[in-house]
Amino acid sequence: MVIGMRKLGMGMLLPVLLALAPLHAAQAEVPFFEAAVKAGDLPPMDQRLPKNPLVVTPMEGQTLGKYGGELRTLIGNPSDVKLMFVNGYARLVGYTPDFEIRPDILESVTVEEGRIFTMKIRAGHKWSDGAPFTSEDFRYWWEDIANNEKLSPAGPPASLLINGEMPVVEFPDPLTVVYSWSVPNPNFLSELAGAAPLLIYRPAHYLKHHHERHIDKKKLTPKQRIMMKSWAANHNRLDNLYKFDNPELPTLQPWRNVTPSPATRFVGERNPYFHRVDPQGNQLPYIDKLIFTVSEGKLIPAKAASGDVDLQARGLRLQDATFLKENEERSHYKVLLWETARGSHFTLFPNLNAEDPIWRKLMRDVRFRRALSLAIDREEVNDILFFGLAVEGNNAVQKQSPFYTEELRTKWATFDLDKANALLDDMGLTARDGDGVRLLPNGEPLTIVIETAGEETEQSDILELINESWEKIGVELFTKPSQRAVFRNRIFSGETVMSVWSGFEDGIPTAQSSPATRAPTSQTSYQWPKWGQYFETKGKSGEPIDLPEAQKLFDLYERWLATTDDDEKAKIWREMLEIHADQQFTIGVVGAILQPVVVTNSLRNVPKEGVYNWDPGAQFGVYHPDLFWFDK
Repeated sequence: MVIGMRKLGMGMLLPVLLALAPLHAAQAEVPFFEAAVKAGDLPPMDQRLPKNPLVVTPMEGQTLGKYGGELRTLIGNPSDVKLMFVNGYARLVGYTPDFEIRPDILESVTVEEGRIFTMKIRAGHKWSDGAPFTSEDFRYWWEDIANNEKLSPAGPPASLLINGEMPVVEFPDPLTVVYSWSVPNPNFLSELAGAAPLLIYRPAHYLKHHHERHIDKKKLTPKQRIMMKSWAANHNRLDNLYKFDNPELPTLQPWRNVTPSPATRFVGERNPYFHRVDPQGNQLPYIDKLIFTVSEGKLIPAKAASGDVDLQARGLRLQDATFLKENEERSHYKVLLWETARGSHFTLFPNLNAEDPIWRKLMRDVRFRRALSLAIDREEVNDILFFGLAVEGNNAVQKQSPFYTEELRTKWATFDLDKANALLDDMGLTARDGDGVRLLPNGEPLTIVIETAGEETEQSDILELINESWEKIGVELFTKPSQRAVFRNRIFSGETVMSVWSGFEDGIPTAQSSPATRAPTSQTSYQWPKWGQYFETKGKSGEPIDLPEAQKLFDLYERWLATTDDDEKAKIWREMLEIHADQQFTIGVVGAILQPVVVTNSLRNVPKEGVYNWDPGAQFGVYHPDLFWFDK
């Protein structure tokens, strides 16, 4: 942990020094705001910036830019408007392209003994509506939201819980916030830096008007008093910093969504109080507007090829690359191929918390999970759908990780129908119907309904190939697509017996990376949602872990949290990865898929090479989209 903390300390130093570097003389106003400044509706730029703005230096291959333009992109459904928040990637602390953590919104962070985090806010930093951003915004979240039973019935997020202990939170002055525990919390900064981060602040000046603790009930009309009975629901509806669907909610992101839902076209306008500048003192972002248009997922490649986007990766697959390349010259764009970092691109999730007792017993039998994995012809999937360019194997780690081994990738993941059939026979599943499908103990055919979010045809193509090989071991597969919200709720409730999603986001972990996702700590781990929910709600809902191997993973995770020794952390990581490969809690198919990125010819500063990943990475976020600009 000492090495990790040294790296962190050095990583945090550079932006602070840059922020203190003298800027050029007063800069020209951002053209987008000139009229508002002239009319007196907006203060000039030097009064909108913090006293010490974050100076962002372009990376190698990037240049200083010019103001203006509207960046067009396509999203698959209205809820994806949150990608303005994800890709804007303004965080208290954030990852660099090298995946080191450095201050961003914060001016500095001091870490003592790995357990005391003193956060300094930039003097003069303001929300997008011009209100001051201070420690009061942190206090409001901690005292009035996280610890309010009506707004947060389960209390503060479980990710803040270390050995059963919540942090001591202090606000010494308007620019200082201190989080401390009695033991180290190695997850804290990475939680703050995530694509969907732990948001420990809120715009108090806005939300207080909707909070019973801050409303003078004597001044309310009778109708307003009645409405106060549902104040918590109204507060939660308005408080969506991450979902980004309330245009009235102030933000700290480079662009603010100005389009209320429901809509099929969302507009993000530049934040007049954004805290970053380029080395010449020009306030970022360079681009004035983001235009997010909702499109059917299957139409996104065709629309991208027609030149309807300026930057697009979401909705594009490696299979689209050839078609997209053929249209580069006609539609004036270029296609980049970025690496991905997930443990597996396509993964099956047996639901160990399935409600049906027969399926629950089946999914919890490791022989069943191993048999299904052994009966997948990954080479066929790779050759037919990914031009043989993918890496076949488990939902484990990629070769860039220090923990990578061939055994982690291939254990129980080679194509072996004889061994798969033997495992199912050993379970007593020997009876078959007239079509050769094995029978369950209740006499019904062994037909696995695999549920998907129905957003990508690629999933259906892979499942069709898996079905062909599973038929050879007497297992039938049926695909059930549904909308993403319905899909997730069915998994969480235990109605789903198996689902499809991508694998572990962090496929290139180091000893300092949190192994939380490899243990039952989150409801969104589709292999054990109720165990994860039990942890997240501190036992108020969900189910306690009742499988020894899963409990072992949880115990190892707690050991990782407690130790400050990097060698011990690495040892714990290796043991957890070995358990996953052996137990097949998730069944990976192929990974290391290249991600096509369509970039219009006039858009500058998009790296030619990059890693397209959710967390860490925030898709384009770590490459600073606020530095992207149009050269027209």
